[in-house]
Amino acid sequence: MNTDSKGMKLTAREKSALIMEGIVTVVLLLLLNLSVIVLLNEMIQTNPGLQDGIFIIKRSIIIGPSHYQLWSWENIFIVLMVVFDAGVVYWRLIRRYHQMQLRHIIAELHYIANGHFDHRIPFTIKGETQRVITSVNALVDSVIASMDEERRIEKSKDELITNVSHDLRTPLTSIIGYLGLVEDRQYHSEDELLKYTNTAFNKAKQMKSLVDDLFVYTKMRQTDTPLSIATLDIGQMLEQLAASYELEAGEKGMTINSEVPDEPMQIEADGEKLGRVFNNLITNALKYGEGGKQINLRAEQPNDEEVVISVENDGKKIPEAALSQVFERFYRVEGSRSKATGGTGLGLAIAQSIISRHGGYIYVTSTDELTRFIIHLPVKNGTQLKDTHQK
Repeated sequence: MNTDSKGMKLTAREKSALIMEGIVTVVLLLLLNLSVIVLLNEMIQTNPGLQDGIFIIKRSIIIGPSHYQLWSWENIFIVLMVVFDAGVVYWRLIRRYHQMQLRHIIAELHYIANGHFDHRIPFTIKGETQRVITSVNALVDSVIASMDEERRIEKSKDELITNVSHDLRTPLTSIIGYLGLVEDRQYHSEDELLKYTNTAFNKAKQMKSLVDDLFVYTKMRQTDTPLSIATLDIGQMLEQLAASYELEAGEKGMTINSEVPDEPMQIEADGEKLGRVFNNLITNALKYGEGGKQINLRAEQPNDEEVVISVENDGKKIPEAALSQVFERFYRVEGSRSKATGGTGLGLAIAQSIISRHGGYIYVTSTDELTRFIIHLPVKNGTQLKDTHQK
């Protein structure tokens, strides 16, 4: 009884207590048995009618093919009492052992509660109590995961505030500086005045763009933000986007094409939000596709559950180390916080949040020949696709 099948070890004190419990129980039962036998003998000896009845019963009981007869009721009683005593001793020892198990579990819980959150109840036991141990370990794992998630969220909020503060402070400093020059009339001509005000105006637009993107990002991260779901033809949508960006692409020496099946590909989605995703991806291809000549919008429906859309460009390759970070907030592949390209660093994070809200997923691949942003979207609203691509 010192251990179970896999491991809860009893201390020397507990072993001694368990042995003592067994000895005391056996002694008490023997005394009880002796007392009962004495009382029964006394009753039988003082009652001739009872003696005759017992004799008749013994004569009528025949056991086995040899017709063996029982001549002593004491032997029968003793056998029954031995069986009963063994059951009582076993029950008492098992009950005491379970109490010891419970004390071990409580001690382990106190140890965990004192801040040792990396500790788990290390032993397994038989019976229903094992379910308690399993549940406790699972609960601790869940609490630790919740604490880690809370710390991650807090860290994420701190990073968000830091990044937003940085990105707002830079243009705001410029606005205050140039408007201060205007306020103090430190300009020599109307052209210089217009230069100052124009710079302040552009910086203000830059701030508004950041605030707008930040608002959209936070709204898309909230799971209770409703989507305006409607049935739309994704192929037709891509053709319209290609046409709307044709002039801008031409100004940068690039062409933009759409390759979609002839048959309609209808999905249930928020057209406005998806339009923002594709606008962000196409705008990125135009801004950062250095050396590229072509942007392709492709769509296909590999099965009845999803459509796959890709936005491709043949510009400069995204470094391998950056592929896993391009969807992070405020991350820029060029490795600086310069706004020369006009981006806020939230476009791809917004795109990922929108696609995720639709039950799909997005990822990027990049080689020397082609950079592809690939989107998997469910055909039916409410379907959650499993991200199966290899990152």
